[in-house]
Amino acid sequence: MDQEKSKIVQSFIFYSPGIHSGGGLVLLKEILNVKDFVNNCKYIYLDERVRSKLNFSHFFKNIIFIKSRLLGEWKLRKNCEMSDTVLCFHGLPPLFPIKSKVIVFLQNRLLLEPLKNNRYSILILIKKIWLRLGLKFNNIRYIVQTESMLRIAKEFLDQDIDIAVLPFSPKTIQKNLNHTKKYDFFYPASGEAHKNHFNLLKAWKILAGIGIKPSLALTINTELYPELLEQIQTYQLDIVNLGEISYNEVLDLYTQVSVVIYPSKSESLGLPLIEATVYKIPIIASELDYVRDVSNPIETFDPNSPISIVRAVRRFLNNNESLIVLNSAAEFLEVICK
Repeated sequence: MDQEKSKIVQSFIFYSPGIHSGGGLVLLKEILNVKDFVNNCKYIYLDERVRSKLNFSHFFKNIIFIKSRLLGEWKLRKNCEMSDTVLCFHGLPPLFPIKSKVIVFLQNRLLLEPLKNNRYSILILIKKIWLRLGLKFNNIRYIVQTESMLRIAKEFLDQDIDIAVLPFSPKTIQKNLNHTKKYDFFYPASGEAHKNHFNLLKAWKILAGIGIKPSLALTINTELYPELLEQIQTYQLDIVNLGEISYNEVLDLYTQVSVVIYPSKSESLGLPLIEATVYKIPIIASELDYVRDVSNPIETFDPNSPISIVRAVRRFLNNNESLIVLNSAAEFLEVICK
């Protein structure tokens, strides 16, 4: 890193509370692998829960682990200066007003869409209000990863605010084709309601009822979502839940599956769709904007309809529009540090 860029980065504060699992953790890990950036940052705030999940051997003494969200917000306010720039990687502006410039990386589509699920309504509503309060501070600009996220962000926030489209993905997505297919379908996703496992399981039950019994691999944390495991056991279908597995294990599984199925109702990026595209695995997915932003599915369906999912699976046998250009984490950081 040259001297001028180093000075800019030295006034950067990377703030990432609440990011400790799923696609957010994958992208966080990629950012933290850019050593020139992390070792020159003024401060790096991380969720305490990532301490045991990532390698911090190359870090200097600029890292702060956050146990209490409120305390983390207060420390951020206390440590900020007017010349600093804060990158809010978790998708929300600072809770307390700060003098620094702020960049908010919007990676939770649920915060921008109308409330659809009561299970998440209170928490999401609070975050929505929090996000809109950020509009009162004119030192904030926003980053999204796709054109559809740009559209809904402007609709939710303001058509005139500064929002840049700057996607990036892990460079660790590398193919290894020395495996035989172990599963027919693969859905790499956690168990949150918007991931839509219940409709997928209903579809698999309907398929079995008409004599179609493809295998399906899932990656659900059953301690957090025991009701999903109960459904799997009740239906007694050819469904294997692998549990919460590492990112490298997910990548390895892409070489062992025939199709990626993705019924999620809302994503800011949909990283598994990018990964499946890299591995040249056929995709069957929800007919939604976020899917088309990053992939060309062979079949699509209405994610709200198990019957529609069934029909898409039955249609599946064996198209190529221009997709988004994905940057590396280093390229992403180089742009925002200008």
